[in-house]
Amino acid sequence: MVAVAMLGVVAGDVNAEKSGPRAKPNILFIFADDMTFESIGSYGMTDCKTPNLDRLVMGGATFSQAYNMGAWNGAVCVASRAMLNSGAFVNRAQRAVKEKPHWSEMMKGAGYTTYMTGKWHVPGKPRFDVVKDPRGGMPKGSGYHRPKNKEDYENGWKPWDKSQGGFWQGGTHWSEVVANHGIDFLNQAKSDEQPFFMYLAFNASHDPRQSPKEYIDMYPLEKMKVPENFLDLYPYKDAMGCGPRLRDEKLAPFPRTEFAVKVHRQEYFAIITHMDAQIGRILDALEATGMADDTYVIFTADHGLACGHHGLLGKQSMYDHSMRVPMMITGPGIEPGRRLEMPIYLQDAMATTLEFAGVEKPAQVEFHSLWPLIKGTKKIQYERIYGKYINSQRMIAKGSWKLISYPTAQKLRLYNTVKDPHEMHDLSDHPEYAVKLIELKKELKVLQKEMGDDLDIDHPVPAKAKSGKREKLEG
Repeated sequence: MVAVAMLGVVAGDVNAEKSGPRAKPNILFIFADDMTFESIGSYGMTDCKTPNLDRLVMGGATFSQAYNMGAWNGAVCVASRAMLNSGAFVNRAQRAVKEKPHWSEMMKGAGYTTYMTGKWHVPGKPRFDVVKDPRGGMPKGSGYHRPKNKEDYENGWKPWDKSQGGFWQGGTHWSEVVANHGIDFLNQAKSDEQPFFMYLAFNASHDPRQSPKEYIDMYPLEKMKVPENFLDLYPYKDAMGCGPRLRDEKLAPFPRTEFAVKVHRQEYFAIITHMDAQIGRILDALEATGMADDTYVIFTADHGLACGHHGLLGKQSMYDHSMRVPMMITGPGIEPGRRLEMPIYLQDAMATTLEFAGVEKPAQVEFHSLWPLIKGTKKIQYERIYGKYINSQRMIAKGSWKLISYPTAQKLRLYNTVKDPHEMHDLSDHPEYAVKLIELKKELKVLQKEMGDDLDIDHPVPAKAKSGKREKLEG
């Protein structure tokens, strides 16, 4: 298990007590792709196996309500990573990530050796001291409209077939490459006088969801389950911009079948478990170097994934399966096994590390450090959570309520997410909730102004299709 220092030592005190080499804590940031919050095994929400990520859950603080704000195009990961690396909220991040200093540059300015490997998918080149094998948005080789039936499944593409390229391009699975490079750097860093900031970004669990056969075999198809909120077709799929033309949604046939969804979830869980094994190797290597006691480990993902929920496959919706991600932090002063329920944004990770590094948060960073929540000196990070997807979706979550707007269809959906965690019962047409609906819609408009969002949800202008290179539109 990742070592944890005695409870009660705050980051500033840790830094103040040290002198000479490594007066500041190391930062190991591990980032997954397309990984929904429910895929952590110890949460008990699915059958997905993640024994090494469970180590982080048991060894530190888990934030159970970590959200992404959404995106300005179908490649949700581009927006998520732009926010993460610039610190700006979604409607300002597209510009900020090109014009402002990056997270890595702020850490370098604080005396850190900065290292990056894996998925980048941010405009421009990675701005780290050391960069190994930066990769684009996704491996090539995804199959579409599959599987149509059992015969198509048996005769079709297989996740362990290395001849199909994808994650196997180059001969070694990309998740293993990230772990190999990360371990190599840890072994070098143990003799370095400077603290390190590592940014290890897996392409997993993005499609094509490939992994060695032994990981697929962990999830026999006959034992796979469809989500409780499974639908063959989502009634507002076109209005929300998630119809058959969207790349992510083309992965499985329309209408959805239970068989196809079970296959996709089998492959999804398998690639997550395979990634988890690589994360275990990284955590073991960190402990072997003797640096674990002085290192904060942060794990999260860029956004979630539907993978069969609500008749959807992708991450372009305002439902929790697509907006919420796992998030765990271990390290000095963090109590093991702690679960924090207040809503946050995953990009708060960036501001948190700035506080660990003793960096005064610059004006461009709009997200907040998680450290006051961990210490217990602060109880609320954000009064309400905002969500957007181009001009076809807006969302506000506050307390036990979530309001989703599909402006082009002039449709609202209202959910009590405490009583209805699977978001299956739309209350928007129930007269007894009319006041709540009006209240949340009014507050959504206020939140839009705060976020620099000029979309009039009552009189929307249809979003114009944007052209661009495939890699920029997928993620």
